[in-house]
Amino acid sequence: MRIGIPKETVLEEKRVALAPAGVDQLVKSGHTVFIETGAGTTSHFSDEEYRKVGATIVYTAEEIFQRSELIAKVAPLSEKEVEMMQEEQILFSFLRLTSTRQKIIDTLVSKRVNAIGYELIEKDNQLPILHSMSEIAGQLSIHVAERYLCTDIPNTRGVLLGGIAGVAPAAVVIIGAGVVGFNAARVAAGKGAHVIVLDNDIRKLRFIENEFNKNITTVVANPYTIARGVKYADVLIGAIQVKGAKSPHVVTEEMVKTMKSGSVIVDVTIDQGGCVETSRPTTHSDPIFIQHNVIHYCVPNMPAMVARSATYGLNNSSIDYILKIADNGLTNSLLEDIGLSRGVCLYNGTCTNELLAATFNLEYRRLHIFSTN
Repeated sequence: MRIGIPKETVLEEKRVALAPAGVDQLVKSGHTVFIETGAGTTSHFSDEEYRKVGATIVYTAEEIFQRSELIAKVAPLSEKEVEMMQEEQILFSFLRLTSTRQKIIDTLVSKRVNAIGYELIEKDNQLPILHSMSEIAGQLSIHVAERYLCTDIPNTRGVLLGGIAGVAPAAVVIIGAGVVGFNAARVAAGKGAHVIVLDNDIRKLRFIENEFNKNITTVVANPYTIARGVKYADVLIGAIQVKGAKSPHVVTEEMVKTMKSGSVIVDVTIDQGGCVETSRPTTHSDPIFIQHNVIHYCVPNMPAMVARSATYGLNNSSIDYILKIADNGLTNSLLEDIGLSRGVCLYNGTCTNELLAATFNLEYRRLHIFSTN
């Protein structure tokens, strides 16, 4: 199969879909990999590294799209990129259904593109590709929050995350006990912060308590406990994950108004709309805004801050699926792997994702596939 890796065009997206190690696996399995020149530069992978493992370097995105059967990307397609997609091509990327534009979906449907969302693929009741990015985002959320607590930045609280003898540590309140929340809690607790995790799944809370020997406080989430936690927080981490759907606003604007002046919100769920009512997307170059005297950090693609590590993580979690499709073809791969099939949003000109169909008024059809053997 011919696999194409274009250079990411979304503002400040520094990751690349595959590291040289992944390209090496594909080439050694007999497949052809086209990579756009400079695609790996911001992850510190040179064209020469890709060339050495057998990739073909091409010099325009148009050529990547024209010559490839499968397009592997990181960020969702732009309007320019969707115009370059070919009939019945396979798209393997984060899709971010809640923020996709109607024109993009309509074009993909008309071109009968087979679109698979990284964030929807399942394995053992987990989301394996999203998992690696969530690990990174959870860890980064605490590093970011710690930075914006420092007094050298205007309007901040000037609080040391871990405190010192005789001085209390910062209160870090994490809403959501999934992968993001767990990793945020691990880093915050390791730095000595007072960590409180809220979730409505008691099993997740028990797991965190056992994992950290009860050094972290866990609380069942409901409007009352969330309001109390928000008011107490020096740092609030939004870590709610709803598969393929928009995050609910569990933190209202009225709750934000009760927060301490100079406290920090890091809304990791902003790529799904955010779980804090006052959140709105920001960028790596302009990452914060202040509302109600509270610092808001709401960058959707946080893992791009550590592009090389994030690319390796994405490569490690996605390469087996790409190899499977390349070796066996899309149809047979979907038949063999129900978890992979759950990532399919568009297939052969039909919408196979209920949320996408409802959002864009498309006809929904369950995925029906037949073996080509």
